[in-house]
Amino acid sequence: MSQLMMTILNWFAEMGYMGILLGLMVEILPSELVLGYGGYLVGLGKMNFWGAVLAGVAGGTMAQLFLYWAGYYGGRPFLLKYGKYILIKQNHIVNAEEWFQRYGVGVIFTARFIPVVRHAISIPAGIARMSVWKFIFYTVAAVIPWTILFLTLGRILGENWQQIREITEPYLIPAAGFSFILIMLYILWKKKSTPPIVTVKKMGRFPDK
Repeated sequence: MSQLMMTILNWFAEMGYMGILLGLMVEILPSELVLGYGGYLVGLGKMNFWGAVLAGVAGGTMAQLFLYWAGYYGGRPFLLKYGKYILIKQNHIVNAEEWFQRYGVGVIFTARFIPVVRHAISIPAGIARMSVWKFIFYTVAAVIPWTILFLTLGRILGENWQQIREITEPYLIPAAGFSFILIMLYILWKKKSTPPIVTVKKMGRFPDK
C-alpha cells in the first residue's frame, strides 16, 4: 500500500466512526481497505465492533445513494461526461447498465460483490427511476454483510489486514452468483405463492321482480 493511502486511512482513523462513514461515503479508497483497517482498529480496542458496523452501513449506503441521485437527476449523458471526476468510467456505466437490464433490481444486491460493477450499478437504477425505497432496501441488504465481513476479517488478520483484498477477491464472484440464485428463487416463489388478481366486471342492477 502506498504511503499516501496509509496517510489517508490514518486521517480517517483519527475521526473514529465518522472516519469510517466518510471514508466509505466519498470512496477515495476501496471500501475493503477502509473496513479492513476499521476491523484492525476494533481488534486493538479503539472502536466498538457494532459501532463500526453502523458507521460502515451508513457510509456505504450514502455513497450508493449519491450515485443513484446522479443517475436520477443527471441522466446518462451527464454521467458519461462528468463521471470520470468521481472515478466512474464509461465502461463502468455500460457494464452496469447491461447487468441491470439483464437481471433487474436484484442485481443491486448481487453486484455489491462483483469488482468494477459494484461501484456503478446504482447509476442505471437512478436512470431507470427505480423506487428510492426499494433501492435503499436492496443496497442496505448488501452493505450489511459486506461491512460485517470485512470488519471481521480486518480484526482477525490483525497487522496483516492490508492483505484483505488478495484474500477475499477469489471468493467474491462465486458468492455473488450464489446470492443471485437465492434472489431469483425467492422471486419465483413469491410469484407462485401470490394469488392472481381477479377482475370482476361491473354488472348492472338486477331487474325488479
